[in-house]
Amino acid sequence: MTTDQTPNRTRRATIWEVAKAAGVSHQTVSRYLRHDKRMRPETIARISKAVQQLDYRPNLTARSMRTRRSGRVAVFLPSVTSYGPSRILSGAMDVAHEAGYAVEVLSVEGTPTDRFDRVLQLADSGQVEGVLALAPLPPESENRYPDRAAIVVSADYDDNLRGVGELADGSPVATLVEHLAELGHRRFLHVTGALDFASARGRRDVFVETVETLGLGPALVHVGDWTPEAGRDAVLALSDEEPPTAVIAGSDVIAAGVVEGARMRGWSVPDDLSVTGWDNHLLGAYLQPTLTTVDVDHRKLGSAAMARLVAMLKSAPPPAFTQRPLNTIIWRESTAPPRSASRR
Repeated sequence: MTTDQTPNRTRRATIWEVAKAAGVSHQTVSRYLRHDKRMRPETIARISKAVQQLDYRPNLTARSMRTRRSGRVAVFLPSVTSYGPSRILSGAMDVAHEAGYAVEVLSVEGTPTDRFDRVLQLADSGQVEGVLALAPLPPESENRYPDRAAIVVSADYDDNLRGVGELADGSPVATLVEHLAELGHRRFLHVTGALDFASARGRRDVFVETVETLGLGPALVHVGDWTPEAGRDAVLALSDEEPPTAVIAGSDVIAAGVVEGARMRGWSVPDDLSVTGWDNHLLGAYLQPTLTTVDVDHRKLGSAAMARLVAMLKSAPPPAFTQRPLNTIIWRESTAPPRSASRR
């Protein structure tokens, strides 16, 4: 492109100018802007070059008024003031971007009814084509969704960002206990997370049921919170007479405290005490010894929820997902058969 062909940049370049510079029709440029994967690579390259040289930016407001399509979706979160479902959000955003949608992330304080009123306002505004709610909405709102925007609810957290539903499934604890029992462990302790979390209650209940079913009782439970101090204090409070040889911690953070408590008592992990966690925290693979844990595929939840929303927007059948488990146990060095000799 020569200088005399470059339009005056005191105004916004138009789609027709981009089309002329690229040697294509304006309809082809529209297909490029919609990320049409059927376009030839050489055509994409020419349009991309023209867009960059002309500093072209599509007028999304005008396009929305003309087509009722904004190319944007919104994701509602329960809160932004504390730790949020970031991996769920990451999976949702990947699917949205792959489908050509920009994503707005919003948080609304208040009750589920307050949030639903905000969802209705946003859906009616025409600013977004769809809304994915990762925050709870009132049950009675199920059939009140407006026609202007698609709405999908995937409330995997409650108002206080506590995991519910599939995230509260504690069944992997049974596998942890059963495998450790096969290795020879007969005395178990579970250190819980805060019991106002459904996930903490679920893991505790599965632990107690499994230990009792296997005849390995009593099922020792130390009620804690999600801090390393809970794990450390639980170990320091154990009796010297026949203490447990395996600890099932409610989280990796708690498990780190368990390991510290064992060190303070002069116990070796895993020879004297096998330890498991939950969450597959990044640092667990770098502890000494590395930590056996349960990996939770939060991204799967976000990807599946956003894929449902995209399918609604494109009037496509619901997506078929490969059925892989949400929770996967990762066995590492912190678990082993118990030492045959008694602790000294």
